[in-house]
Amino acid sequence: MDEETEALTEAALAEASRNQTAKRAARILLRSDPGFVVPTARQKGLLLVEFARRNLVVYGRAFDLVKLAKAVDLDDAADISRNFDNIVLCEIKSSGRRLPADFKGYFFALTTAELLVAQNLKQRFKFVLVNVATSSHLELTLRELFARARGIYPTWSIMF
Repeated sequence: MDEETEALTEAALAEASRNQTAKRAARILLRSDPGFVVPTARQKGLLLVEFARRNLVVYGRAFDLVKLAKAVDLDDAADISRNFDNIVLCEIKSSGRRLPADFKGYFFALTTAELLVAQNLKQRFKFVLVNVATSSHLELTLRELFARARGIYPTWSIMF
């Protein structure tokens, strides 16, 4: 196997592992709190339209699930609009490592899309850190996330 193929294989395996951990994290959240909902593609589209209607920019891949403060029919644009203040978009950041409840020592990446959406939406967007080893989770706004950060290391990932 040449060096390039080996690097791509490593990246694919790492991504597959992250995806599996993220799926486990989503299942933990869905079991722990009925307010968490993984929207269908159609529901995501309706949410994106309502956010855009309110001049709030959301990149579709910048969130994994929503947290509802009360029941909202995500298949009904009018219900989404009526209950807009009860909807928070969430991005899952998950780890299989044993971490303390405050997630001290957790190192993860934010995409530019996630950062921009979090800046734009403020309280309407949360990062949900999930420890799949312990089933614990922590919900943080971008401001809260930055307040806890011990270091921030900006990077760009480039693939040819």
